[in-house]
Amino acid sequence: MYIIIVGDGKVGHELASRLVAEEHEVAIVERSELVLQRNQDMLDAMYIKGNGVSVETLREAAIQRADIVIAVTVSDEVNMLVCLTAKRLGARYAIARIRDPEYNRSQRFLMEELLIDYILNPERTLAMEISRILRYPFAGGVETFAGGQVEMVDFRVAKPDGLAGMSLKAIARHKKHLPQVLVSAVERDGEAIIPKGDFVLREGDRVFVVSDTATITAFFKALGKNTISVQSAMIMGGSRIAFYLARILLETRMAVSIIEIDPEKAREMTDMLPEANIILGDGTDHELLMEEGLKKNDAFITLSGRDEDNIMAGFYAARNGVRKVVVKNNHENYNPILRLMGLDSAVSAKQVTSNTILRTVRTRSGAAGPNQVQRLYRLMDGKAEALEFNVGQTEPVIGIKLKDLWIKPDALVAVIVRNGKVHIPFGEDTLESGDRVIVIVRESGMNELGDIIRRH
Repeated sequence: MYIIIVGDGKVGHELASRLVAEEHEVAIVERSELVLQRNQDMLDAMYIKGNGVSVETLREAAIQRADIVIAVTVSDEVNMLVCLTAKRLGARYAIARIRDPEYNRSQRFLMEELLIDYILNPERTLAMEISRILRYPFAGGVETFAGGQVEMVDFRVAKPDGLAGMSLKAIARHKKHLPQVLVSAVERDGEAIIPKGDFVLREGDRVFVVSDTATITAFFKALGKNTISVQSAMIMGGSRIAFYLARILLETRMAVSIIEIDPEKAREMTDMLPEANIILGDGTDHELLMEEGLKKNDAFITLSGRDEDNIMAGFYAARNGVRKVVVKNNHENYNPILRLMGLDSAVSAKQVTSNTILRTVRTRSGAAGPNQVQRLYRLMDGKAEALEFNVGQTEPVIGIKLKDLWIKPDALVAVIVRNGKVHIPFGEDTLESGDRVIVIVRESGMNELGDIIRRH
């Protein structure tokens, strides 16, 4: 596909890098000469200097043959106008990043009037991701599939779990009190593993389990994990993410405090979130954190604009026994270090944005077929992916037992959702028309179900 990205900031560059890696033809429009000089030798992409709203610039980028235009400049208004201009000039599909909460109320109107096919609000999406993480305080992350019917949760194997030293077969055979979930992936010493039945778990393994929500909750309860939900949260940084997250948490009657160093931002937060406790101060000040009751909160979430501040404040909270710590970190290479520090829940607006847009691109790539990717979730910093597909009526694998099909090496059929019921499949099971199927694969770039499962 030919894809034009307008805006070569952190998100635009990350997205371009991943699209080039998946062998798409990419053009990047950027008005800053400095940014172009810094980035243009790093990717096998075409670079065009200019304003993405300019008709001349877009024509220079061959807008008339663009399959997708993605507008991710720092300005919501520019992104909207880019999409309108691009669609008028012949682009087939337009994606705009729009972050201001004020535009959230008029999203449908904006899409219709400005010819935007998909609006992405990364701050709101990230806030929803964090709210899911807070449901399982012991977990590193939580992702949902099949319209919320299926959850994937990752956790660290610890001695009290009683799982270390046991194979997956032995766990199923000897721990029958544990509700049935599927161990879909394991991260060990930085390596992504798609485990088979004879795989033996070790203490410290990061394990991804998947099933329906009720079974996942029951599994962790039977394992002895503390599944009592978070009742109070302290947020560092009065960002847009903090606003969206606080609003979500307040709706669940959670007690929310927000620490913000900028007086004007603190006043805005007070006006927009009257039910929250807004604290004017420096969230990296340990004395302030203690004075404001850090240890009394169930969760501490760091959402300031500086990753280093987020990490150090999060580490301090974890060392002081806060039950759940979530850290915003846009430097993916920091994540292994964070896990060594005990900070398993690291989130990134940049990654959320690129993951969501990449899923949309893959859906468009397979638009001619019925079995394109519906949902995409990157595991272990991109070492593996969880993909959701719909099974179409003409799919050639329908009705054939899984054990009799070719399944891509290092891939696993994790879940089948049929008629609203979630099922962990085995070799005797089949795929049927209308099923939703979730597949774990240790490779990127898969667009259709047929890339992973087919007849021999």
